[in-house]
Amino acid sequence: MKKNSIVLIIGLMSLALIGVLAMQFYFLRDSYRQKSQLFDESVNAALTAVAGKLERREVVDFAKVQQERNIEKSKREQAKQQQLTEQLQLQTQIENLRAKLDQIYQKYKLEEDRLKATYPNIINIENWFYETYVKRTQYQDLVEINIVKTPTNGLYYQEDVIVSATKTIPRIEAKDDSTRFLIVHIDDFKRLLGKSIVALPPRSNPKLSKRIFELETKLNRLSKKNAGYGFNVYDSVAMLGGKKADYIEDVAIGMELAKRPLKDRLNVIIVQELLKEELAQRDIKVPFNIEIWSTSNILLNNILNEAELNTPKNTTKYSTALFKGDIGAAPGKLTIYFPNKKAIIADNMGYLLLPMLALLFLLVGCFAYTLIIIFRQKKVSEMKTDFINNMTHEFKTPVATIMIASESLKDPDINADHNRVQKLANIIYDENVRLGNHIERVLDLAKLEKETLKLDRDDVHINDLVSAVTDSMQLRMQNIGGQFSVDLAATKDIVVGDELHFSNVFYNLLDNAIKYSKGDLHVNINSKNVGDNIVITIADNGIGMSRDHLQKIFDQFYRIPTGNVHNVKGFGLGLSYVQDILRRLNGRITVKSEKDKGTTFEVILPVKK
Repeated sequence: MKKNSIVLIIGLMSLALIGVLAMQFYFLRDSYRQKSQLFDESVNAALTAVAGKLERREVVDFAKVQQERNIEKSKREQAKQQQLTEQLQLQTQIENLRAKLDQIYQKYKLEEDRLKATYPNIINIENWFYETYVKRTQYQDLVEINIVKTPTNGLYYQEDVIVSATKTIPRIEAKDDSTRFLIVHIDDFKRLLGKSIVALPPRSNPKLSKRIFELETKLNRLSKKNAGYGFNVYDSVAMLGGKKADYIEDVAIGMELAKRPLKDRLNVIIVQELLKEELAQRDIKVPFNIEIWSTSNILLNNILNEAELNTPKNTTKYSTALFKGDIGAAPGKLTIYFPNKKAIIADNMGYLLLPMLALLFLLVGCFAYTLIIIFRQKKVSEMKTDFINNMTHEFKTPVATIMIASESLKDPDINADHNRVQKLANIIYDENVRLGNHIERVLDLAKLEKETLKLDRDDVHINDLVSAVTDSMQLRMQNIGGQFSVDLAATKDIVVGDELHFSNVFYNLLDNAIKYSKGDLHVNINSKNVGDNIVITIADNGIGMSRDHLQKIFDQFYRIPTGNVHNVKGFGLGLSYVQDILRRLNGRITVKSEKDKGTTFEVILPVKK
């Protein structure tokens, strides 16, 4: 195929591929816009529904409250007289208990004054101090009594007796409510003579005090309840307008509800559940954030924590007014937004995106595969052309030789010389054999391609086979001044295969070593056992090859280019034949080579078990 044709095909296929991509992009963009519009409509509808449900719920709650309030009001009217009577009884009980408490305190006060008059140096001590230090004899030594003089106005001093403990020990709590005093006995020189303890009855009765507190609490509660039964502003408005008091009160309470702060009129949990329910009914089950705004500022932001807070600035927000039935402007609005809106819509378009991507990859794959086939066929065509040229050159020499020898036999002088006739006959025979070998190699290649080549499965001693092939090529090696170095060290050399084709394998490898050689050729041939395999290595110091040629030498018809010089004979079929034969006989071949340093082939065959 010509280069212009290939360029034209690539151009047309590229144009078609670009056209398909453009159509798919337009279709996807239009589908995305439609999905986004449907998504916006669904979210706005859900918000409107939620706002309506919130307003209806408040109305229902208000009706329930009013009903309960009216019932409670009638009950309070019925219980009003009873509660007033109960208040009076409670007041009487409280006064009686207070009188008893006062009698107890007066009795205590009388005893305390008498005791202080008798003992001036009397000190009141806490009951826990008495239980911890004074009562227990082993700790009485820890009690310390000091007389402290405090200067007053003029030249006088005030003497105070201080009682303390020299060491802190675990406290023992008081066991009764008695009042205890420590009496300190001192002489005229202010020296401590002794001490004693006096206990008086409690100052108060805790049970009576607690009872009074309970009764007063109950009385205050009843008083607050009774305060609600009084004549209020609603009764005045009702009388002035000629309406029922209950109706006027309902209207007033409705106005009061509208005046409440917006955050008191909303239950965040209910808002969350209603939003999820409405969105789910519209097949939107993805994380979202909400904001509740009053008329001036935001009240609640991301309260649900349903999605990440790092929301892009251009995120679409959906809003609706709250409590639009209030008198005047709506007191606030509910806002919802989806941080991953684009990803949500893309997920919903997955059923479209996946087939389109699959089709796109299929088209690109077919395009790439077609190009690979075109270039491969072009390469094969070039190699076949080179093969025909080589084959023509190879066939031309023996045919020309046969023609010259045949024409010589027509000469009567030559026919008369028996030796010359014999020599020409041998030349014709050798060239025919050579021509036949060329034809046989081409036919073997055709059989390999058609899988019609039959291979024997016999036991073959590889060491002996390699030695025989090496001996047969010894003369040819000597003619170019080279030498073989053979070391067949493998102890297990029996493999199963076709001896003839194995011979051809090693013949081709040695033939290549000789053909692609430079001066002073040296070929090392050795064998060894590696596991269950035998490895035959053929290494030469010939011209070698570059890495690019190394990857192609097993392709059919491939020959390392030598320009127009045909000093290296062959069709480019030898190594392809070698690889195919080894593959059929469960073997493989590897190659290593460096330019101008030589090439090493390794033939690996499984040993017969």
